[in-house]
Amino acid sequence: MYTGKMETIYESKYMNLYDLQYREGGHYYCASRRGKDRMVALTPDDECKKMLPDAVSCFVVLNIKGQTKKLLLNWEYRYPVGQYVLSVPAGLIDEKDWGNPDALKETAVRELYEETGIKVMDCDEVKVINPCVFSTPGMTDEGNALIYISINRDEMPEINHNGAEGSEVFEGFRLVEKEEAEEYLCKGRDEHGMYYPLFTWAALMFFMGV
Repeated sequence: MYTGKMETIYESKYMNLYDLQYREGGHYYCASRRGKDRMVALTPDDECKKMLPDAVSCFVVLNIKGQTKKLLLNWEYRYPVGQYVLSVPAGLIDEKDWGNPDALKETAVRELYEETGIKVMDCDEVKVINPCVFSTPGMTDEGNALIYISINRDEMPEINHNGAEGSEVFEGFRLVEKEEAEEYLCKGRDEHGMYYPLFTWAALMFFMGV
């Protein structure tokens, strides 16, 4: 656990910036979705090992009768890179769910519906692959849970972006077969020559094994 001085530089609803003063004159800046009272750096080690992440990233596989398995990805506009990038359905865990033992799965189910229009049914499977991973711990303490969602249907469900909210902007879907997933992995880019997020790479890798 970090024991040095910490100062708040900027606060907003979705993003904060902190100055971790690890020694006299030594400043390390950390972007975080958390308030100062929930900062991972200030969380005792035993609690940190079982903490709730900030968000979920979903690896969605369509198992449709008579068809090959497909990985469902979105073309989502990401403002920091100014591009539509090949992305997994994902979203933040609501504050009201911080004490909910089923928060990871319930958030995944909600985000899947909002970003794809697919409602999870009893025939489908929702499984936690990893309860928390840090994507860029040199810059942010944001943690993501990795959730596998298998949509098991006789027919392809309707897919849409009608539930997009706020800053979310989408431009269609990409249903990826394994040969295409392998090509993405080998090239490290999508068909437009654009790089894709780390969680998309993880989803592609996972998909190759299911």
